Amino acid sequence: MLTFFYVAVTGYLVGSFPSAYVAGRIAGIDIRNTGSGNVGATNVARVLGKRFGYPVFVIDVAKGFIAVKLAEAFAGAAHFNPFVVDLCGVVGAMFAVIGHSFPVWLGFRGGKGVATSIGSLFALNWIPALVVGIVWILMFLTTRYVSLASIVAAISLPIAVGLMLFLKELPSPVLFYFSLILAAIVVFRHRSNIARLLSGTEHRFVRK
Repeated sequence: MLTFFYVAVTGYLVGSFPSAYVAGRIAGIDIRNTGSGNVGATNVARVLGKRFGYPVFVIDVAKGFIAVKLAEAFAGAAHFNPFVVDLCGVVGAMFAVIGHSFPVWLGFRGGKGVATSIGSLFALNWIPALVVGIVWILMFLTTRYVSLASIVAAISLPIAVGLMLFLKELPSPVLFYFSLILAAIVVFRHRSNIARLLSGTEHRFVRK
C-alpha cells in the first residue's frame, strides 16, 4: 500500500512541473495572463511561437512517460506481480495528468493534460497511444481546432482500449478503466472550449 502512495505522490510531482509557466517566464511574460490563459503547450505556441511551444510540448509528454516508468520501477523493486506493476503504472500516469492539470505550484491552475496523457499512454501501451495520436492529427488537420482534436482524441482512447480488451490483447481491464478516467479528465478540462465551440467563438489555428 505504501508503494502506491509513493507512486501517486511521485507521479503528481513529476506531472506538476509547470513547463509552460517556466517557458513564459524565460520569455518575460506570465503565460497565465496572456492568450487563452491556459498553462499548456498550445497557448505557449500561440503566444510565443513554435520555438517555445514545441519544447513545452515535448517536456509535457515526457512528464507522463517518466511518471509511468518511475511507477513501474517502484513496483518492480517491491517485487510485485505483473498485474500490480501495471496497476502502479496506471496510478502513476493518472496522477501525472492530475499534477499537470492541477499543479500545487500554480494554485492548482494548470493545463488541459493532453500532452501528458499522450506520454503516459505511450509508456503504458503504444497501440492506443498511436491511435489517439492519429485521431488528433486527422481532426486538427480537418478542423484546425486544437481543442476539438483533443476532445475527440480523448474520446477515442477508451474505444481503442476497449477494442483491444475485447480482442484479448490486454492482460487485464486496468488500462480500460484508466482510459475512461483519463478521457473524462481531458473532456472536463476542455469544458470552456466546448462552450466556445458551440457558440462559434473558439480560436482556430490558421496557416500563415
